[in-house]
Amino acid sequence: MKINAFLTMLISVTLFSSCSFKKEDLQSVDPIDIKVSKLLSSMTLEEKIGQMTQITITALEKNGAPGVLDKNKLKEAIHKYKIGSILNVPNPGAPKPKRWDEILNEILEETNQTDKKIPIIYGIDAVHGSSYTDGAVLFPQQIGMAATWDTQLVEKCSAISAYETRASAIPWVFSPDLDLPRNPNWSRLWESFGEDSYLSSEMGVAMVRGFQGDDVGASDKVAACVKHYIGYGSPPTGKDRTPSIIPERILKQYDLPIFAKSIEAGAKSVMISSGEINGTPVHASKKLITDVLKNELDFKGFVVTDWQDIIYLHTRHKIAATMREAVKKSVMAGIDMSMVPDNYTFFEELFSLVSDGEVPMSRIDDAVGRILKVKFELDLFRTPVTHPEDYPDFGSSSSVAMSYISASESITLLKNVGNTLPLPKEKKVLVTGPTANSMKSLNGGWSYTWQGEKSDQYQEDKFTILEAFQNKIGEQNVLYAPGVSIFEEIDIAKSVSLAKKVDYVILCLGEHNYTETPGDINDLTITEPQVKLAKALAKLGKPIILVLNEGRPRIINEFEHEMNAVLQCYLPGSEGGRALVDIVYGDVNPSGKLPYNYPRYTNSLQKYNRKYTESLGDNEQNDDADYQKSYNPQYEFGHGLSYTSFEYKNLSFDKIFIKKEDVVEVKVDVQNVGVKTGKEVVQLYISDLYASITPEVKVLKRFKKIELQPGEVKSVSFTIDLDDLKFVDENNEWIAESGEFEITINKLAKKIVLEKEL
Repeated sequence: MKINAFLTMLISVTLFSSCSFKKEDLQSVDPIDIKVSKLLSSMTLEEKIGQMTQITITALEKNGAPGVLDKNKLKEAIHKYKIGSILNVPNPGAPKPKRWDEILNEILEETNQTDKKIPIIYGIDAVHGSSYTDGAVLFPQQIGMAATWDTQLVEKCSAISAYETRASAIPWVFSPDLDLPRNPNWSRLWESFGEDSYLSSEMGVAMVRGFQGDDVGASDKVAACVKHYIGYGSPPTGKDRTPSIIPERILKQYDLPIFAKSIEAGAKSVMISSGEINGTPVHASKKLITDVLKNELDFKGFVVTDWQDIIYLHTRHKIAATMREAVKKSVMAGIDMSMVPDNYTFFEELFSLVSDGEVPMSRIDDAVGRILKVKFELDLFRTPVTHPEDYPDFGSSSSVAMSYISASESITLLKNVGNTLPLPKEKKVLVTGPTANSMKSLNGGWSYTWQGEKSDQYQEDKFTILEAFQNKIGEQNVLYAPGVSIFEEIDIAKSVSLAKKVDYVILCLGEHNYTETPGDINDLTITEPQVKLAKALAKLGKPIILVLNEGRPRIINEFEHEMNAVLQCYLPGSEGGRALVDIVYGDVNPSGKLPYNYPRYTNSLQKYNRKYTESLGDNEQNDDADYQKSYNPQYEFGHGLSYTSFEYKNLSFDKIFIKKEDVVEVKVDVQNVGVKTGKEVVQLYISDLYASITPEVKVLKRFKKIELQPGEVKSVSFTIDLDDLKFVDENNEWIAESGEFEITINKLAKKIVLEKEL
């Protein structure tokens, strides 16, 4: 092989991985790696550490002038500290695209005055649309998108979010959230895709693809940041940022695969969990960040901390006696970028550590090389700022329509006694309850502001639930009284009085808007004033439709039995009110399915894929029937009703006895036996009947959403292989043991046998 002078020179250049090219690798060198290597070799230590430093935009504002950048602070950040990243929304709230453009260009003017003109990478929490941009389309929060059970829809909505984020000149989003909640009290459950690993992993991949597409450098794509790696959603207390106890086997079997799928799909960055696992903060875990994430999962992007989390190693977790020690622990664990976010202690301490030889340059080069590579992949060196005039479809009617579709497909009909729904449009209704007349209850947190408290201000042109009912059937047919707020009684008597004058009661209950720790609760039961309102209305004997707008499943068993219909809306976004009302009146047939078990009792929080022993009652002599009685959620994972009926038949496999190399094709016929067109989610579960580690009752392995006309039959097929039969054993190895496995779709079940190897 002849090597030209240019490639010979490259061999002598230290790559960001601190390795030289081998001769046989030369022809496969990524052109971006060459650019990274060349730039990295010319950078000073200050420039390198600056790339690892991320500062919040509000730290760069003028004192007493919210939203106005201080030129001197900006110069200091970029010229003295060489920062490589900025995040967050300027005060006082979400700017319009034009203002975002002005802010990013102001930053660009400073970076263009530096020696190397390395562009800033700006990151934002665009978690359900470009949610920090005034006028952007807001979709259901992630838990609602999970309830659609439609990965294609999730990908399309994420692509719109990417487009509108780039219309705001921002190229990087802190999304999707791949946490696996184990306690429904957790205040960030609504940011996740629910309690199942497989559903979460498929949704995560769809979201990454929607954000990044085939070319993350395209002008309508953004870099995804999957979060929060790892185990963040599992605190036994249910309180945000409290410790988790997770055996390595459990972490590997349930949490890690969700991240692995999105990393395999090409996610460009990973945000680390603010929590700790088994006494070790994840930000200080070399095993989890370097050994597992970067080496075992072969993650090539860069790793960013969450808010202040290196500082918290010293002040909160107490594993570092000084800030210097905290910086050293986290960087050596594998952190590439610190979300500092409002001072330069990280820069100063890391510069000192490298200068003193306590952190090797190879670790710095690895981190900075990863960051620079993503910047090149995003094409920021050529197009550091995009402009709103190049995005004519920002906030377009077609994007609004996708928000409406996603809301209507996420809303889940949990109960419908005697076909109470859909309602006749000529009847009078009372709309009551604390979530009935506010956009805050539809959007939740991360909407224009951190806590989402300004949704009504930003979305005056959108319909609340009350306004959607008034628009649908006329104000003369809709009475309204809130009755209570989330936490206080207002006038329950008035709601009861008005209920006597109508045919149906629309009871809108749920939660206030919240994000992260401010959403922590001490009781999963829905608040007392709401319980009182529900019970008072139930005494009238009027048909009541309970509408839930909540980020997590609040216990409603004190009055659920007196509700004629129950609709779970989750946090459906800006078109949620309109979508809900169209479902109530039958213009849309509901098709959402629960992405979690909805618990009946505060101390009975089993997941659907529980172990058999989790269903034991106090009496250890329980027979099989008693097992089912002690496992008794209000509604089970995967549950969701329709205005039509579906019949499953002809479950078949192409083989029964299988070897480890075999692939099994599973087929089932689904027929719409009702009179309305409807969508159904076909769910395939596998049960390992006997195993060396106690098996789960059932585990979701495949799903597909289909639409059927009345009378129509569709044959749905899935393929499963050996990986679908595996679990993690005592040695933390993935294995599949020979024996019987039961495959269940709806109420149909058949067994396959994995043959023992001779």
